[in-house]
Amino acid sequence: MNQSRRTERRDARNILRDAVMLIPNFVKLLYRLFRDNRVPLAEKAFVAGAIVYVISPLDLIPDVLPFIGQVDDLYLVALTMLRLLGRSPAAALDEHWEGPGDLVGVVNMILRAAQYVLPKRIQEILLGRVEIAPKMIKGGVVASPAAPIEVPAETKK
Repeated sequence: MNQSRRTERRDARNILRDAVMLIPNFVKLLYRLFRDNRVPLAEKAFVAGAIVYVISPLDLIPDVLPFIGQVDDLYLVALTMLRLLGRSPAAALDEHWEGPGDLVGVVNMILRAAQYVLPKRIQEILLGRVEIAPKMIKGGVVASPAAPIEVPAETKK
């Protein structure tokens, strides 16, 4: 592994170590979005699933494993937020976010950093659970992209 790759992994771990502290903010945000009438009913199913995944000790990487056990929770929450950013009113998301910084920036930072820490197979499984940006493929079947696509900050406005 070359030096720049090691530096990127170390930086990603540091970002995620700080981001793990935001899990309570994300759970509060998800709960408020679940109760918000402006969020479409279909999206609330994903919100509920993310809440259950985070609070459940049984998930792909058990929470008893320090750090990495929380990173998969954080990654799923970030994927869910990415989906909500494109399908729910920005005002609802902004109103309920109490964490530091811009929600879009925080979500993008988590998704980028998690790609250096989480095993590829775990990323694929979690990405498959949350249909991010559906697109039509041959035969009219809906599919998610192979990887999360960064949301431009102006999309949120």
